[in-house]
This record gives sequence, C-alpha cells and structure tokens, in this order.
Amino acid sequence: MDLGISGKIALVIGSSRGLGKACAMSLAKEGVHVFINGRKKEALEATAEQIQAQGGNVSLVQADISTTNGRQRLLDACPDPDILINNNGGPNPVDFVKSSQKDWDAAISANMMAPIFMIQAVLPGMRERKFGRIINITSAMVKSPSAIMCISASARLGLTGLSKAVSKEAVVDNVTINNMLPEMFDTGRQRDNANFLMEYRGLSYEEARQSLLSRVAAGRFGQSKEFGDTCAFLCSQQSSYMSGQNIQLDGGSYDGLF
Repeated sequence: MDLGISGKIALVIGSSRGLGKACAMSLAKEGVHVFINGRKKEALEATAEQIQAQGGNVSLVQADISTTNGRQRLLDACPDPDILINNNGGPNPVDFVKSSQKDWDAAISANMMAPIFMIQAVLPGMRERKFGRIINITSAMVKSPSAIMCISASARLGLTGLSKAVSKEAVVDNVTINNMLPEMFDTGRQRDNANFLMEYRGLSYEEARQSLLSRVAAGRFGQSKEFGDTCAFLCSQQSSYMSGQNIQLDGGSYDGLF
C-alpha cells in the first residue's frame, strides 16, 4: 500500500533507540525525510547510519525535549514538519506514598508539558498547509493505570486530554492527533522493567521477564517494527478520518471495552 507520504517531513522526538527509532525507520522507508532526535550523539549517529543503509533521508538533532533550549533547537532545525512524533522516556516505577515533588515535576515536564509545547509550536503551520499528523507515544497506563506507575499515568493523561480537545478543532484542516499506547514491547525499557522487578520482588532476570510476559495475551513481547509500521499508517493519507484516538498496542491484553 502506498501511504501517500513520500516527500513529507517528520520530526521524530526521542528516536535514537526503542520505539521512537522504530517509527523513524518505518517513516523513512515510506520516503519521508526524518529528523531524528536524542541526547546522545553516538546513538543518533548509529541510528542515522541504519536509516541511510535502507535508503532513507535523515537529519540529526541532538537535543533534550524536556528543556526549553532543547525544544528550540528542534524547531530551529525542523520548523515546518508535516509529521510530529512526540516521544520521551517515562518515569521509573515508584511507590505513590514515597514519591516526591521532584518526581512529579520531572514527569509533568517531560511527559506532559514538553509534548504539549511541541504541538503548540507546529500545529498552526500544519493547519495552514492543510496536512498534519501528530502522534504521541504514551503508555498503556493511560487506560489501565497501576499504582506503581501512578506518576506516568497521571502526566500522560494530561497530554491525552489536551490532544483530544485540540484534535476536534484541527481535523477540519486535515490535521490528525492520535496517541499510541504501547505495552510489553521488547525494548530497553522492557529490560529496565525486568531489572526493577528483580530488585522489587527478589527474582532472577529470567523470572522477571517471564512475570512480565505472563501479562500478555498474545504470549509474546511486541516487536519494534510492528509499532513503527503502525505509526507510519497513522501518518498516512489513508488515516485522515482517524483522530483523537488512543490506540493500544498490547498483544490484546487490555481487559476493557473502551
């Protein structure tokens, strides 16, 4: 299927590794010029080499989206993206009663306000050009929060609410805003979760991995390419009638209906 986005420009935040990288690679395969972003130069360069090896067009922006200066660097490098993929590392698991003001401030800054400011910056241009695709990579915790991930769920729900509100105005100009809710993808984040369980429950690494896997109805961890290709479809011409949605990618594990 031709997704109709060849020649478009995408700004993919947090894309030197993990799910953000997968999105950048899938978009590049569709002929999109991807601006990839991360804090570590070496990881960015390695990802750029992989994208170029598959024939993709890529530019690098080393910056931290959580800071005002970092966001400005991104916008200076790519002021008029057709596609914005918001992504950032989430807060670590923490017991609610032990959480601190610092924990909450960091999560709200990184996982709510930073993507909101990026949407605010690029949305007017997208609406004027009559094409825009905004994807926020959030978390399954948005729809099925757990106590130990309470900070992540709370910060991301703020972004979810803003995105839904704005999407209802923007869609008339062919600008869609959707959220992707991943869970149990086999990335570095999942390995971090296994290490946390090792310490929290006194398990071996393999026992911790199996404990995580036992929650997945599909009986396996998700693969990054599956996530990236779904992202590419949500950025396509064909997805123009889909906006304001929370799309779960969790191996069918969510128990709810809505």
